[in-house]
Amino acid sequence: MEVNQFFAKHAVFTHDQFVDFLKSNGSGNARTQDTLLAYHVKAGHVLRIKRGLYAVVPEGTSAENYPVDPYLVAAKATPDSVLAYHTALEFYGRAYSTFRHLHYLTSTWSRPFSFRSYYFHPVRFPKAIRDTKHSNYGVKTEDRAGLDVRVTSLERTLVDVIDRPDFSGGWEEIWRSLESVEYFDLDQVVEYTLLLDNATTAAKVGFFLEQHRQLLMVEEGYLKALQKRKPEKPVYLSRRNRKSGHLLANWNLLVPQRILEQSWQEV
Repeated sequence: MEVNQFFAKHAVFTHDQFVDFLKSNGSGNARTQDTLLAYHVKAGHVLRIKRGLYAVVPEGTSAENYPVDPYLVAAKATPDSVLAYHTALEFYGRAYSTFRHLHYLTSTWSRPFSFRSYYFHPVRFPKAIRDTKHSNYGVKTEDRAGLDVRVTSLERTLVDVIDRPDFSGGWEEIWRSLESVEYFDLDQVVEYTLLLDNATTAAKVGFFLEQHRQLLMVEEGYLKALQKRKPEKPVYLSRRNRKSGHLLANWNLLVPQRILEQSWQEV
């Protein structure tokens, strides 16, 4: 049994993955499995991130100082983790700023946790698509350090960050980040927006697309599809920060002047 083979292929791994590897190599005794893992932790070959989650420390490297990839930690935090919101933008290299808080979608119960200077936040899949065939709409599998990482596509991420700006750094950060993306499949953007079945989100996504109509080559049909789902009464762009703003009647959306004019561009 060559445990180093497992370590070479799993920069970050779960206790269950380690046990499955040992079982496949003829070691089915639970006490032996835990003893072996404990030995490697004590020897500095493996670093415990949280209960059931570990990182491999390369030979000749100090476990105390080894920089563990935080995106792999978030991606392996639960069996169904999906990097999402601002974390997905960072993963793709499209975020305007880099944060120490990472968010991942999951359908399983999970506590927030910290590791070194990073904070990891589980978020339930949106209620409208939870436990349906649409919960994984726009979820891609990408390679990172030889491991499969699940992450929301740029199209889904656009909608998700606008839907939940509290997970995404606020409106200026969202606008600046999304503007670094040259192309979105707008069919997917609109389809996913409508799946969320949220009138306010439809209006906010429509407003963003309208503001970037030329840049993203937004055809009128996409805007009309979203306008059909706009709120019946005016709503604030951000319900948690209800500042006075300009009413956009075509979206029934109250938008702060600073966002409407993107005044941060002048700074």
